[in-house]
Amino acid sequence: METLINQLLFRGFRLDRWLKKFLQTLQTEAAEGFLQVLLNVMRLAFLVSPDYRRNIKHFEARYQFKSQEDGLAVAAEFRSGKMTVTEGCIASPTIIVNFKNSKALMSFLLAPKPDILNSILHQEITLKGNLNYLYKFAYMSKRLQLMALGQA
Repeated sequence: METLINQLLFRGFRLDRWLKKFLQTLQTEAAEGFLQVLLNVMRLAFLVSPDYRRNIKHFEARYQFKSQEDGLAVAAEFRSGKMTVTEGCIASPTIIVNFKNSKALMSFLLAPKPDILNSILHQEITLKGNLNYLYKFAYMSKRLQLMALGQA
């Protein structure tokens, strides 16, 4: 976490509060607001870390995340080596991820080895689109977690 915070501060960003909030969310397993924090920290990490940015080089996708219980709708778009985050629904998403609640999504994304079949069988997540996009997002999420903890 220190390295990523230092990179952000060095580049003029005062985003250490986002990273600390992200780590607190991970440590307390507070699912409320997890996705919003995750997406914003991910977006900022792409800005400051060339190594992390390689994950989206030549990658184009539009993710729509929705929560059945929480009424949450957030989208992430990857285009031209950049990421944008949008609250609400977007047109023509590449993949739509409907999750039972924020905790179900958090459990899936932070699992050491995300098991989409188990999540589907337990009706925690339903998908419309190519599963590979969800696995890519889970990988980027896990990598970000390791970076924030100083393990990557």
